[in-house]
Amino acid sequence: MALINTPLQPFKATAFKEGKFVDVTDADVKGKWAVFFFYPADFTFVCPTELEDLADIYPTLQGLGVEVYSVSTDTHFCHKAWHDTSPAIGKINYYMLGDQNHDISNQFGVLREGVGLADRGTFVLDPEGVIQLVEITPEGVGRNAAELLRKIKALQYWTSHPGEVCPAKWEEGAETLAPSLDLVGKI
Repeated sequence: MALINTPLQPFKATAFKEGKFVDVTDADVKGKWAVFFFYPADFTFVCPTELEDLADIYPTLQGLGVEVYSVSTDTHFCHKAWHDTSPAIGKINYYMLGDQNHDISNQFGVLREGVGLADRGTFVLDPEGVIQLVEITPEGVGRNAAELLRKIKALQYWTSHPGEVCPAKWEEGAETLAPSLDLVGKI
């Protein structure tokens, strides 16, 4: 299922964020860049390393106008318990969505059938709520928040500079390309 350039579908979930339970809907997501960061389960092994890594860059993401929604099929109560007992997860200030009914995981196509857990999926949505980036990794391989940050900066540059594209390994401030017949076969 190709999700690039598809809009976020309606959803409603309860999240744990900064010591409170808050309701989040698809309408709350729109208006700024968003990261949906799916992971298999709370109180596991690779997941806290990824979520802590993401927590470390969260202030930078906020400065870029990006909100983060981590999602697992655990409840918001479980997220709070994990946040209260794990030093790594205790660093998190972004939304931790509970998806125990599997609506969000199914919408993004990351629910493992017959297992009830989400795969490691990263989705970046533009301010209109359209999916612009999809990355799915296997359960045993953690993701790198610095690489996600690089990709978000490239997406933001690309969407605000029509006619330019960001080549491989593009970093903020580096040269971009302007696709044309002059470049065909020369790169």
